[in-house]
Amino acid sequence: MRHLSLHTRISVVLTAVVASLLLVLAGMWLRSTETGIHEEVEAASRVSAQMLSLLIRDVGDSTALVAAVQPLGRIRSHELWVSDGAGRVLYHSPASTYKAGRQAPAWLAALIAPHFAPHVLPVGEARLVLQPDPSRALIDAWDELLLVAAWALALLVLLFFAARWAMAVALQPLDSVMAALEKTGRGRFDVRLPVFATPELARLSRAFNGMADRLRAAVDDNVRLETEQELAACIQSRLESERVEIARELHDELAQGVTAVRALAGAIVQRSSERPEIHAPAQGIVAVTGEMQDGVRNILQRLRPLADAASLPAWLATWAARHPEIVLEQRLTVDLGGLPATHGQTVLRLVQEGLTNVLRHACASRVCLHIGRSADGLLVRLSDNGRGLSSGPGVPVGCGMGLAGMRDRIALLGGQLEIVEAETGGLILSACLPEFMERQT
Repeated sequence: MRHLSLHTRISVVLTAVVASLLLVLAGMWLRSTETGIHEEVEAASRVSAQMLSLLIRDVGDSTALVAAVQPLGRIRSHELWVSDGAGRVLYHSPASTYKAGRQAPAWLAALIAPHFAPHVLPVGEARLVLQPDPSRALIDAWDELLLVAAWALALLVLLFFAARWAMAVALQPLDSVMAALEKTGRGRFDVRLPVFATPELARLSRAFNGMADRLRAAVDDNVRLETEQELAACIQSRLESERVEIARELHDELAQGVTAVRALAGAIVQRSSERPEIHAPAQGIVAVTGEMQDGVRNILQRLRPLADAASLPAWLATWAARHPEIVLEQRLTVDLGGLPATHGQTVLRLVQEGLTNVLRHACASRVCLHIGRSADGLLVRLSDNGRGLSSGPGVPVGCGMGLAGMRDRIALLGGQLEIVEAETGGLILSACLPEFMERQT
């Protein structure tokens, strides 16, 4: 059964149901036939017994009895015989010529044949026996049953093939569905099904077309994302190259120039101790150039690419040592060395940009940095206890060129950057980078 087609299975089940119904009707017919035979034979028995009673009323011995009943021949549905006082059969009615030589099957007789007691009419020492015989009624019932069974069998065969044909026609659109599924499985997401006339199949086609549309959109999104990621990698590589070039120019041109100016100013300070009008400005130049050197050093530190994301803790330690006025709390629960290159570089630049903004605008005394996993991927969270939204006198928070660039950079990786004000004051910079995996060790 499991190897049969769907329409064949349905046809078999439908035919079996109808066959079961016919069997129930056949049982009901057998009971009705049994009742009819019983009533027919019983009525004939009463009439025959009354007729024979009148016929033998004036008969005195067995010879006269035989002579009286012999002309009757056979009474319908009954056998007649005459026996003497010793039990010898003197006369037996002839066999019925109706469907002579045929008998109903024994199982049918056992099911529906009624049982009758013989009617015994005594005549002196002789006896006239009237024995009901339903065998001819049984053979009629058997012939009728065979005819009905033949028609029922023909009906079942016709029903089976008609149902099989109807189901094959009704389920023919499933071939189109299977073909569409096979094409979709091979990556052809442009396949669509027509809206079938059958309501169930119409819902199936609409569901399939909707699924195909979603798959097509998902594939397009994946292609777009891969393209954007490749573009982001190229842009990132270009940015890193530009950062290196700018750092080199700053070191070779600006840094050396500032160092030379500071050296000259220092020499002037040493030689102009007796000339206050020169000594004081020279000291100012030394102080300003020192600040410029620190600024250039910080810029170079930010511009120079780190060898690996794993060097972030060392960079944070250096930053904390240079800015002891700010307490830096760190909670790094992710193996930074296991991050992909794009994610690692993004995390580094984000932390650098965030801490730079804290120094410039927040006036904070405490900064908390957390890098770990979340339900959506990699989470980077930087919070401070500074001035919050009032930190920027002319520029809205989060609209600076540094953070705007970081926002675009994170968006290219499929992530989000949020900047909100904490309830207790200060700002919270939070970024989520999805779909990152640690390298296997």
